Amino acid sequence: MNIHLASPRGFCAGVDRAIAIVERALALFGAPVYVRHEVVHNQFVVDDLKQRGAIFVDELQQIPDDQIVIFSAHGVAQAVKQEAQKRKLQIFDATCPLVTKVHMEVKRISMQHEDCILIGHHGHPEVEGTLGQFQQHSKGHIYLIETLHDANTIKIQQPDRLNYVTQTTLSVDDTAEIIQHLKQRFPAIKGPKKDDICYATQNRQDAVKKLAGYCDLILVVGSVNSSNSNRLQELAERFDVPAYLIDTAENINAAWLTGKKNVGVTAGASAPEILVEQVISRLETHGGKLAQQLHDYQEHVTFSLPPELRLAAE
Repeated sequence: MNIHLASPRGFCAGVDRAIAIVERALALFGAPVYVRHEVVHNQFVVDDLKQRGAIFVDELQQIPDDQIVIFSAHGVAQAVKQEAQKRKLQIFDATCPLVTKVHMEVKRISMQHEDCILIGHHGHPEVEGTLGQFQQHSKGHIYLIETLHDANTIKIQQPDRLNYVTQTTLSVDDTAEIIQHLKQRFPAIKGPKKDDICYATQNRQDAVKKLAGYCDLILVVGSVNSSNSNRLQELAERFDVPAYLIDTAENINAAWLTGKKNVGVTAGASAPEILVEQVISRLETHGGKLAQQLHDYQEHVTFSLPPELRLAAE
């Protein structure tokens, strides 16, 4: 059984930055440090930060006064920021800069009193944060759609003053199809100058497509609440390759490996490489051998820490 590693895989620049913000805050100010929602969607990472003194909460009301609050990489609504400022909490914002880009697009659209369609998954923290950027005083409206059916049935108040934005971690192919249908229904619709789906999502999906060309099983390391990890599993299955989303090597079922000759391994953008290494070790105990990686793709994107944390460090 050959083990083939997807490239790229695992941590992206936004996740690296978010984790570094929590670690830097703990190092500078000591525990506890409060984090609103999971800073990234990975159980291993969250558990590790909890052990270091991070406390994860669902709402700001759970945070005592005069404490540090870190916003997750998925971003928050303007109302959440305003509440934190009103309570004079010390804020460190770990929102991914590529999510912030979408936030700025939504704010601009609302200030121009135009309508906006957000393509994304209902209830996902990133979507909730993006919806919360639309100004309440705007004469425009923001609509959330998730499926092709939604795109074909949604009713818009201002079809001639319409824009679309997307969640950053969607299926590239599915989203392109939805956008195509929106353009057919609403010829005047405008999109962002640069796609909202982030480079890391695109690259990891491209890598899975390559794996699907010669693997008869694909394992995706990632947590069940990770949007981009779920999209990787779905993409593999779309190519008729059995695929499983696993948090750790412990989740591997030996029955999955029966008769498999080429097993692909990838990881969502919030899954650390140590989990991939453990999966490789587990596969090796079942007779797997790591294949030579011929096309190792390297990402060179980095994001700086918030200026207030850099100043605090100095």
